[in-house]
Amino acid sequence: MMNNEGEVGYNPMPMIGDKAPEFRAMTTKGKVNFPQDYSGSWVVLFSHPADFTPVCTTEFIGFSKLAGEFEKINTKLIGLSIDSLHSHLAWARSVENIDLYGEGKVEVSFPIIADISMDVAKKYGMIQTVARTQTVRAVFIIDPEGVIRTILYYPMSTGRNLPEILRILQSLQLHDEENVSTPADWKPGDEVVMGAPLTLDEADERLNSQDGNLRSLDWYLTMKKI
Repeated sequence: MMNNEGEVGYNPMPMIGDKAPEFRAMTTKGKVNFPQDYSGSWVVLFSHPADFTPVCTTEFIGFSKLAGEFEKINTKLIGLSIDSLHSHLAWARSVENIDLYGEGKVEVSFPIIADISMDVAKKYGMIQTVARTQTVRAVFIIDPEGVIRTILYYPMSTGRNLPEILRILQSLQLHDEENVSTPADWKPGDEVVMGAPLTLDEADERLNSQDGNLRSLDWYLTMKKI
Protein backbone atom coordinates (compact mmCIF):
# COMPACT_ATOMS: atom_id res chain seq x y z
CA MET A 1 0.00 0.00 0.00
CA MET A 2 1.41 3.45 -0.96
CA ASN A 3 0.87 6.70 0.92
CA ASN A 4 0.58 10.14 -0.68
CA GLU A 5 4.36 10.56 -0.87
CA GLY A 6 4.77 7.25 -2.70
CA GLU A 7 6.35 5.51 0.29
CA VAL A 8 5.34 2.06 1.43
CA GLY A 9 2.68 2.33 4.14
CA TYR A 10 1.19 -0.09 6.63
CA ASN A 11 -1.45 -2.53 5.55
CA PRO A 12 -4.91 -1.88 7.00
CA MET A 13 -6.19 -4.44 9.46
CA PRO A 14 -9.74 -5.69 9.93
CA MET A 15 -11.64 -4.56 13.01
CA ILE A 16 -13.60 -6.33 15.72
CA GLY A 17 -17.05 -7.03 14.29
CA ASP A 18 -15.81 -7.31 10.70
CA LYS A 19 -16.14 -10.46 8.66
CA ALA A 20 -12.84 -12.34 8.67
CA PRO A 21 -11.02 -11.75 5.36
CA GLU A 22 -11.28 -14.76 3.08
CA PHE A 23 -8.26 -16.58 1.71
CA ARG A 24 -7.12 -19.85 0.23
CA ALA A 25 -3.74 -21.22 1.25
CA MET A 26 -1.58 -24.29 1.60
CA THR A 27 -0.88 -25.46 5.14
CA THR A 28 0.97 -28.27 6.85
CA LYS A 29 -2.38 -30.11 6.92
CA GLY A 30 -3.28 -29.48 3.26
CA LYS A 31 -5.23 -26.79 1.44
CA VAL A 32 -7.58 -24.55 3.39
CA ASN A 33 -10.42 -22.31 2.22
CA PHE A 34 -10.90 -19.83 5.03
CA PRO A 35 -13.25 -19.20 6.77
CA GLN A 36 -15.60 -21.52 4.89
CA ASP A 37 -13.77 -24.68 5.98
CA TYR A 38 -14.18 -23.59 9.61
CA SER A 39 -17.86 -22.68 9.50
CA GLY A 40 -19.60 -23.64 12.73
CA SER A 41 -16.40 -23.53 14.82
CA TRP A 42 -14.58 -20.83 16.72
CA VAL A 43 -11.10 -20.17 15.37
CA VAL A 44 -7.87 -18.82 16.83
CA LEU A 45 -5.79 -17.56 13.89
CA PHE A 46 -2.34 -16.55 15.08
CA SER A 47 0.84 -15.39 13.37
CA HIS A 48 4.48 -15.65 14.38
CA PRO A 49 7.54 -13.78 13.07
CA ALA A 50 9.40 -16.76 11.60
CA ASP A 51 10.05 -20.50 11.91
CA PHE A 52 12.86 -21.80 14.11
CA THR A 53 12.68 -18.83 16.49
CA PRO A 54 12.95 -19.33 20.28
CA VAL A 55 9.83 -17.52 21.55
CA CYS A 56 7.63 -18.93 18.78
CA THR A 57 8.81 -22.43 19.59
CA THR A 58 7.68 -22.05 23.21
CA GLU A 59 4.33 -20.73 21.99
CA PHE A 60 3.81 -23.65 19.64
CA ILE A 61 4.54 -26.06 22.47
CA GLY A 62 2.05 -24.16 24.65
CA PHE A 63 -0.68 -24.14 21.99
CA SER A 64 -0.11 -27.86 21.39
CA LYS A 65 -0.50 -28.63 25.09
CA LEU A 66 -3.77 -26.69 25.23
CA ALA A 67 -5.13 -28.00 21.92
CA GLY A 68 -7.45 -30.41 23.72
CA GLU A 69 -8.88 -27.60 25.88
CA PHE A 70 -9.58 -25.49 22.80
CA GLU A 71 -11.20 -28.49 21.12
CA LYS A 72 -13.53 -28.97 24.10
CA ILE A 73 -15.01 -25.52 23.49
CA ASN A 74 -15.43 -25.99 19.73
CA THR A 75 -12.32 -24.00 18.82
CA LYS A 76 -9.74 -24.74 16.14
CA LEU A 77 -6.20 -23.38 15.97
CA ILE A 78 -4.41 -22.27 12.82
CA GLY A 79 -0.96 -20.66 12.68
CA LEU A 80 0.81 -18.54 10.07
CA SER A 81 4.20 -17.10 9.21
CA ILE A 82 5.96 -15.81 6.12
CA ASP A 83 7.88 -19.03 5.60
CA SER A 84 7.63 -21.93 3.19
CA LEU A 85 5.68 -25.12 3.67
CA HIS A 86 8.89 -27.15 3.84
CA SER A 87 10.24 -24.85 6.53
CA HIS A 88 6.98 -25.24 8.51
CA LEU A 89 7.14 -29.02 8.27
CA ALA A 90 10.76 -29.13 9.42
CA TRP A 91 10.08 -26.73 12.29
CA ALA A 92 6.99 -28.64 13.45
CA ARG A 93 9.06 -31.82 13.55
CA SER A 94 11.72 -30.01 15.58
CA VAL A 95 9.09 -28.67 18.00
CA GLU A 96 7.75 -32.18 18.55
CA ASN A 97 11.22 -33.33 19.65
CA ILE A 98 11.57 -30.71 22.40
CA ASP A 99 10.58 -31.35 26.02
CA LEU A 100 10.48 -27.73 27.15
CA TYR A 101 9.66 -28.02 30.85
CA GLY A 102 10.19 -31.71 31.50
CA GLU A 103 6.46 -32.35 31.05
CA GLY A 104 6.75 -34.47 27.94
CA LYS A 105 6.86 -33.78 24.23
CA VAL A 106 3.90 -32.53 22.18
CA GLU A 107 2.29 -33.10 18.81
CA VAL A 108 1.65 -30.07 16.60
CA SER A 109 -1.84 -31.07 15.50
CA PHE A 110 -3.00 -27.73 14.07
CA PRO A 111 -2.20 -26.45 10.55
CA ILE A 112 0.43 -23.80 9.81
CA ILE A 113 -0.21 -21.56 6.81
CA ALA A 114 2.62 -21.09 4.32
CA ASP A 115 2.43 -17.39 3.36
CA ILE A 116 5.55 -16.63 1.33
CA SER A 117 3.54 -14.20 -0.82
CA MET A 118 2.34 -12.38 2.34
CA ASP A 119 -1.20 -12.31 0.93
CA VAL A 120 -2.86 -13.53 4.12
CA ALA A 121 -0.62 -11.48 6.40
CA LYS A 122 -1.48 -8.31 4.47
CA LYS A 123 -5.22 -9.01 4.57
CA TYR A 124 -5.05 -9.25 8.37
CA GLY A 125 -2.62 -6.38 8.93
CA MET A 126 -0.08 -8.74 10.51
CA ILE A 127 3.02 -7.06 9.07
CA GLN A 128 3.97 -4.19 11.36
CA THR A 129 7.75 -4.51 11.63
CA VAL A 130 10.32 -2.06 10.30
CA ALA A 131 11.77 -4.72 8.00
CA ARG A 132 8.29 -5.40 6.57
CA THR A 133 9.26 -9.05 6.06
CA GLN A 134 7.94 -10.59 9.27
CA THR A 135 4.56 -10.88 10.93
CA VAL A 136 4.12 -9.73 14.52
CA ARG A 137 2.48 -11.94 17.14
CA ALA A 138 -1.13 -11.35 16.13
CA VAL A 139 -4.15 -13.28 17.41
CA PHE A 140 -7.59 -13.16 15.80
CA ILE A 141 -10.48 -14.92 17.54
CA ILE A 142 -13.20 -15.60 14.96
CA ASP A 143 -16.67 -16.90 15.80
CA PRO A 144 -18.65 -19.67 14.05
CA GLU A 145 -20.26 -17.06 11.77
CA GLY A 146 -16.88 -15.91 10.52
CA VAL A 147 -16.93 -12.63 12.49
CA ILE A 148 -13.81 -11.29 14.20
CA ARG A 149 -14.52 -11.04 17.93
CA THR A 150 -11.07 -10.34 19.42
CA ILE A 151 -7.76 -8.98 18.16
CA LEU A 152 -4.53 -9.19 20.17
CA TYR A 153 -1.08 -7.96 19.18
CA TYR A 154 2.16 -8.77 20.98
CA PRO A 155 5.66 -7.45 20.29
CA MET A 156 8.21 -9.91 18.94
CA SER A 157 10.04 -10.08 22.27
CA THR A 158 6.99 -11.14 24.31
CA GLY A 159 5.42 -14.58 24.18
CA ARG A 160 1.64 -14.78 24.26
CA ASN A 161 -0.37 -15.63 27.37
CA LEU A 162 -2.11 -18.73 26.05
CA PRO A 163 -4.43 -19.31 29.04
CA GLU A 164 -5.68 -15.74 28.50
CA ILE A 165 -6.62 -16.57 24.91
CA LEU A 166 -8.56 -19.58 26.21
CA ARG A 167 -10.22 -17.39 28.87
CA ILE A 168 -11.30 -14.83 26.27
CA LEU A 169 -12.96 -17.58 24.25
CA GLN A 170 -14.78 -18.86 27.32
CA SER A 171 -15.96 -15.32 28.09
CA LEU A 172 -17.19 -14.71 24.54
CA GLN A 173 -19.06 -18.00 24.45
CA LEU A 174 -20.70 -17.31 27.80
CA HIS A 175 -21.74 -13.87 26.58
CA ASP A 176 -23.36 -15.39 23.50
CA GLU A 177 -25.16 -18.05 25.53
CA GLU A 178 -26.32 -16.01 28.54
CA ASN A 179 -26.19 -12.37 27.33
CA VAL A 180 -23.91 -11.37 30.21
CA SER A 181 -20.46 -9.82 30.47
CA THR A 182 -17.45 -10.90 32.49
CA PRO A 183 -15.65 -8.66 35.01
CA ALA A 184 -11.95 -8.03 35.38
CA ASP A 185 -9.92 -11.18 36.12
CA TRP A 186 -12.99 -13.38 35.54
CA LYS A 187 -12.49 -17.12 35.37
CA PRO A 188 -15.08 -19.81 34.52
CA GLY A 189 -17.28 -20.32 37.58
CA ASP A 190 -16.92 -16.74 38.85
CA GLU A 191 -19.78 -14.27 39.01
CA VAL A 192 -20.63 -12.40 35.82
CA VAL A 193 -21.92 -8.88 35.21
CA MET A 194 -25.43 -8.04 34.09
CA GLY A 195 -26.06 -5.18 31.69
CA ALA A 196 -26.94 -1.85 33.27
CA PRO A 197 -30.69 -1.12 33.68
CA LEU A 198 -32.25 1.14 31.06
CA THR A 199 -35.01 2.64 33.24
CA LEU A 200 -35.47 3.79 36.84
CA ASP A 201 -37.96 0.99 37.43
CA GLU A 202 -35.43 -1.61 36.28
CA ALA A 203 -32.78 -0.04 38.53
CA ASP A 204 -35.10 -0.16 41.57
CA GLU A 205 -36.02 -3.75 40.75
CA ARG A 206 -32.36 -4.75 40.68
CA LEU A 207 -31.56 -3.01 43.95
CA ASN A 208 -34.55 -4.58 45.72
CA SER A 209 -34.28 -8.02 44.16
CA GLN A 210 -34.54 -11.03 46.50
CA ASP A 211 -32.92 -13.32 43.93
CA GLY A 212 -30.11 -15.13 45.72
CA ASN A 213 -28.12 -15.34 42.50
CA LEU A 214 -27.94 -11.55 42.16
CA ARG A 215 -25.69 -9.15 44.07
CA SER A 216 -26.44 -5.48 43.35
CA LEU A 217 -23.59 -3.16 44.36
CA ASP A 218 -25.16 -0.06 42.84
CA TRP A 219 -28.02 0.67 40.45
CA TYR A 220 -25.79 0.04 37.42
CA LEU A 221 -23.61 -2.77 38.78
CA THR A 222 -25.16 -6.16 39.45
CA MET A 223 -23.18 -9.37 39.78
CA LYS A 224 -24.82 -12.68 38.93
CA LYS A 225 -24.02 -16.31 39.68
CA ILE A 226 -24.28 -18.63 36.69
